[in-house]
Amino acid sequence: MSRIILTTWGSLGDLHPMLALSLNLRDRGHDIILAAPASYQTKVESLGLEFQAIRPDLPKDPLLIEQTMDPKTGAKTVLKEIVLDNVRDTYQDLVAIAKDADFLVAHEIVYAAPLVAEVLQLPWASCALAPAAFFSAYDPTALYPARLHRLDPRVSRWAVGLAKLITRSWGNAVYRLRQDLGLPPVQNPIIGHEKYSPHLVLALFSPLLGTPQPDWPPHTVTTGFTFYDGASEQPIFPKLLEFLNAGEPPLVFTLGSAAVNAPGSFYGESVQTAINLNRRAVLLLGKNPLPQHLPPSIFACDYAPYSKIFPHARAIIHQGGIGTTAQALRAGRPTLVVPYSLDQPDNAARVQRLGTSRTLMRKDYSASRLTAELRLLDTPDYAIKAAEIGRTVRAAEGTDTACTAIEQQIKKASAHHGLPTNV
Repeated sequence: MSRIILTTWGSLGDLHPMLALSLNLRDRGHDIILAAPASYQTKVESLGLEFQAIRPDLPKDPLLIEQTMDPKTGAKTVLKEIVLDNVRDTYQDLVAIAKDADFLVAHEIVYAAPLVAEVLQLPWASCALAPAAFFSAYDPTALYPARLHRLDPRVSRWAVGLAKLITRSWGNAVYRLRQDLGLPPVQNPIIGHEKYSPHLVLALFSPLLGTPQPDWPPHTVTTGFTFYDGASEQPIFPKLLEFLNAGEPPLVFTLGSAAVNAPGSFYGESVQTAINLNRRAVLLLGKNPLPQHLPPSIFACDYAPYSKIFPHARAIIHQGGIGTTAQALRAGRPTLVVPYSLDQPDNAARVQRLGTSRTLMRKDYSASRLTAELRLLDTPDYAIKAAEIGRTVRAAEGTDTACTAIEQQIKKASAHHGLPTNV
């Protein structure tokens, strides 16, 4: 079998899909190494997977974390100042890890991966976790300016071109590294096809959110979501299970694993809303302090596997990260999305178009506005549509589809080089 390196960077929403692929490929008999920020070593190794750290590690400075969640500057902070400006370190780590590999599978923001594949002449696949990654003129993202682009792909192409122009200088560290390595120059490593594998691009999201477009990268396969949330290793907290079984389905409030580190007034306003509506509620707080004077109708804990708690919810209020969005869709429950930054506004727009969700911008997140929105969400139409979408998402086999595509690409690469393969 093959020695496969999978590499990712970001929140649990970025790690979990790669864990799903890693575990499935391991079960198929492959030798797997997962390369990710050092913060994830214990989590990965507890699953019996080989782990290798790549730089940079995840940010720990509260001010920097807050900047990553800023709706205007968050993308630049994450992509340029954290990931791209450290691409030489990432390259050095990843090229050493991959030197004896047969295949590489890389998250699209591991910008060192294309360079490693070129230098080592290593066959590889890219992964995109959300439709916004493709910046399609035919399926416009909510992330770039001017809503008029929804009217005509020509205007959308202008918006994409503007985004490329704005972000081009972010890749200066990549341009310098490519030059030092003797690799040909690229126009933009952030937006466009140049960051993706020319062999296989895995769109690891449901076609309900985005379908192939004429300007997507060639050789893209829309697989469906690849789910992992540690449910088998971390059963639901007994006291939480007791709470869930003791009354009507609660509202569930969560900010995923990234925005939860910069919550602002989210939890305080959420508590007041639950009280206003006379609803039971569950708060997933992360490391944030427990709100004071919680009534018995509100339960708070740091975390619970979404696949275990979301199906119990009356509605789910979350930040719109793609991992949380996927789990909420699979649970078949209505959602209200409060996007913070990065791909979250686009994910919010897409689930709203599905008819399963409403959107409330972070700057408008107050108990009064949230109370009004949840009253609108609490109608049969949203519940019926969410249940329908949930059945579709649960029936998909995203992880198997993705892993089969990887194995097929390994076979093609082996045949091209005249090498034997037992994939």
